Amino acid sequence: MNIHLHQTHHALADFDAIQATLEKTFVAPGVHLYPESFLTGYPLADLCLQVPFVDAYEAYLAHLTAWLQGLPPSENRVALVGALAYERGTDGVPLRIRNVALELVPGQAPREVYTKRLLPNYDIFDEQKYFTPGKAPGVWKWQDKRFALLICEDMWASSFHELDPCADLVPLGPFDGVFNLSASPWDVQKPGKRVQRARVLSHTLQAPFFYVNRVGGEDEILFDGRSFLVDGEASARTLPAFAEAHESFELPDGGPYAAPTNKLRDHTWESLFTPRFAEEKTLPRRLHRWSDEECAQVHDALVFGLKEYARKNGFRRFLVAVSGGMDSALVLALVKAALEPDEGIEAVYMPSIHSAPLSWDLSIDLCERLRVPLRSLPIKFLHANTKMAFQSTFPDAFGGLTDENVQSRLRGLLLYTRSNQTGAMVVNTSNKSELAVGYSTQYGDSVGALSLLGDLYKSEVYRLAEWINATRGPQIPEGILTRAPSAELREDQKDQDSLPPYDRLDPMLEGILNYRLGHAGLVAMGFAAEEVTRVLKLHTGSEYKRRQFCPIIKIKPKSFGFGYRIPLTKHSGFYFPRG
Repeated sequence: MNIHLHQTHHALADFDAIQATLEKTFVAPGVHLYPESFLTGYPLADLCLQVPFVDAYEAYLAHLTAWLQGLPPSENRVALVGALAYERGTDGVPLRIRNVALELVPGQAPREVYTKRLLPNYDIFDEQKYFTPGKAPGVWKWQDKRFALLICEDMWASSFHELDPCADLVPLGPFDGVFNLSASPWDVQKPGKRVQRARVLSHTLQAPFFYVNRVGGEDEILFDGRSFLVDGEASARTLPAFAEAHESFELPDGGPYAAPTNKLRDHTWESLFTPRFAEEKTLPRRLHRWSDEECAQVHDALVFGLKEYARKNGFRRFLVAVSGGMDSALVLALVKAALEPDEGIEAVYMPSIHSAPLSWDLSIDLCERLRVPLRSLPIKFLHANTKMAFQSTFPDAFGGLTDENVQSRLRGLLLYTRSNQTGAMVVNTSNKSELAVGYSTQYGDSVGALSLLGDLYKSEVYRLAEWINATRGPQIPEGILTRAPSAELREDQKDQDSLPPYDRLDPMLEGILNYRLGHAGLVAMGFAAEEVTRVLKLHTGSEYKRRQFCPIIKIKPKSFGFGYRIPLTKHSGFYFPRG
């Protein structure tokens, strides 16, 4: 028996594309597996509650049923597809929604065979808000075979509750295979942990484990595909990342397997949120340094995420503000890597009276290497006129931080003026370290339609740039890599005038965000108490900036944005030691 894995790629609620995929791929004999929520896309958020969407979806289900029933009957071809099942009130408003697997057989109407039981409610997930959980374990029979069915989160246990769909399947075996239909978001730590978990389940259920995952970018969330077959300790056979793919496997005979494991809860979803520090335990702790393989994954993910966002939102041109610094150089290199032949990119350099001549020289060098057109649009006269206008109207002094922020906001103004002229998408250039401590200007350098670096600490920005130069040719000038970071908003300004060095700041931020550490915990990691207090105050005092920031492509287990929800208005005294 052949098992066909289809990691598919289409926009949310694109029912025509969904049907076209089925008609193209559901053809060969055997069992065809499609991802979770294949018939709608994922995540839908509140879209799944809107009556016009439900009407369109149920109209598509009627079309799908007619198509299936019009096919010649077949006894050797079947599909399992992720779908939604609605119960609606008399006014058409959804009363209950279930996340289900449908069985599709030529010549017959679709049939529900399983409802997802474990509904994730953490980080970016809020399925308990939308869905009603299933109650029965998933056991599906086809011809003379028995298969265990799971939908995405069902394969993960949790220490927060007793429900464990995998454990419930153990006494119902033996099985000829385990099928998991997934819409599992990607992060740089996730692929290996999925395979580890699947291997445990293959041994526990004494059967090969088939995992099919969707592909796509939905705003800031990426789905990587990487569908696979794991059979005991045999090497995982994996489909490509960030690409639609279809592959067929002969159903293994099974085994030999190790004895069923009693470690089903060794791989809980909580384990996905472990912090990334360097392995050596020296103090102060250091951030984990990405391997070459991790750099390649992050590069491909960011390029894919930009392509997805631009394609689905209709952008064909891109605009990047370059400064002669590291962040904008890396963003320009990533955007260039994402360009299709019919797309365009433009770089704009906006010097102030504090910009060094070296910044212009490095910007020219960068754009020549990347073959990107560069325009110079100075802000010094606008800056001077703004100061004069204020001084003639308001008695208050115009200097210090106000003067710095005006320069940044003038750049944002000019950038979006150019965007209006050309229809180009402005790509943000801020990094995660800056966002975490508020080292940016609201409505200034924080502007943009999408952030490529908002989930990369500054030290990771440098690491990825070094990897690009080592593997893709010297795209980023060495002078940018070795130059001290600076916003160039005042004379001889350096980032370290306002922040701890990034080799200390970044691991502190990782502790705050992923390890949920407070003052005492960070001091125990080897950081000075005064420095910790300073960083915590910067972090807690800049939530308002993060709330209004643009979408960030998520590449980490814990990222700012959709999965990070902190009140703007709160008392922050509990962050700091008393006395």
